[in-house]
This record gives sequence, structure tokens and C-alpha cells, in this order.
Amino acid sequence: MTPQSPSTPRRASVSRDRKRWRSLWLKQLHSWHWISAALSMTGMLLFAITGITLNHAATIGATPVVVERSAMLPPSLQRMLTASRAPDSPLPTPVAKSVAATVGLDPAGKPVEWSDSDAYVALPRAGGDAWISIERASGRITAETTDRGWISYLNDLHKGRNTGVAWAWFIDIFAGTCILFTLTGLLLLQLHARHRPTTWPIVAAGLAIPILLVFLFAH
Repeated sequence: MTPQSPSTPRRASVSRDRKRWRSLWLKQLHSWHWISAALSMTGMLLFAITGITLNHAATIGATPVVVERSAMLPPSLQRMLTASRAPDSPLPTPVAKSVAATVGLDPAGKPVEWSDSDAYVALPRAGGDAWISIERASGRITAETTDRGWISYLNDLHKGRNTGVAWAWFIDIFAGTCILFTLTGLLLLQLHARHRPTTWPIVAAGLAIPILLVFLFAH
């Protein structure tokens, strides 16, 4: 019988430990990869589609729909507008409620551009625009809304334009999820690369193609 080298059991133990570590590492990476994929799937689809619509925005026709409304403030509320106001201070609460009830746009808490003749409230929104103007002397309310269509709305979601704080947080969290998805995918590629010899050439091509396009054509 050939005597067994003392180092043989040690090498076998090290090999088992490496296999166990690799198995645990792969399991964790696969878990985080599919979880991040599931969380970001809908967002990636939305941002991919709107990336195309933004890239072809000049060729996608849209006819804005403009709606104008007008009303009058009651005399008791009109007097609230005659007093001097600090720059960007909002409309008095009773005035804002009356405006919302009569023209369907809510200016409550919004900054107001005060001039000697009128109070102007800008109400930008995703996929369109809106504004309210109130004549301080007469109390006449003029309001206008512009709707540029659902493609414009989706494009503004992509850019985070006039979409509010909650959507801004969503974009940041979604971006973090995409980063996690990408990094775990890259690590999985690294772990499986020795069995797939074309892995790194394809990864290199994915890096080189956009860089070449930027330097050669994006001027």
C-alpha cells in the first residue's frame, strides 16, 4: 500500500472549502441577481421604450391640446390680493381654494409671481403645462392647461421633468437596483467565464462599441 502524504488530506480539505465557498458565493449572486432583475424589470422596460421615443422625438408628431378657463373671485377674496406680498409667497388659502373650485387647478402652496397688476402661478407638469393668472384689481381668473400627449408624458417620466419628489426617489432607487443587477451579472460572468471562452470578448465588444461611436460619430 502506498503511504498517503500528510499534505493530501490538507489539500482535499482546502479543495472542499473552496468548493463550498464558491457554491455559497454563486448562490448569493444568483439570489441578488434575480431579485434586482425582478425589481427593475418594469422600470428597465419603461426607460428602454422612452429612450427610443426620446431619440426620435423630432419625428413623433404630437398636437398639444390647450384648454382655457376663466372665472371671477368673490369681492371679499379679491380684497386679499390688494395687499402687498413678499416675492414668491403663495396665494392666501381662501383664494387658492376658490381658484381650485372654479378652474380646476390647485395653486395652494405654490410660489406666486406678484406684480402690480396680477398674480401669476406656474404649474408645470409631466407631459404638459398649466398656469393661473389673477388680475389683482378686478379678481378675474384666467387659467390654461396644455396636454402634449402620453408619449410626452412618458418622456418626462424618463427625464424626471416636473414629476415630483416621489418619482425622483423612485429614479434614484431604480438606478441603484440596476447597478446591483449589472454588478452581480458581471461577477456571475467572471465565475462562469472559464467554461465560456467567448465571455470576455463579448464584454469587451459591449464596452468598445459605444466608446468608438462616441469618439467617431458623436460630435
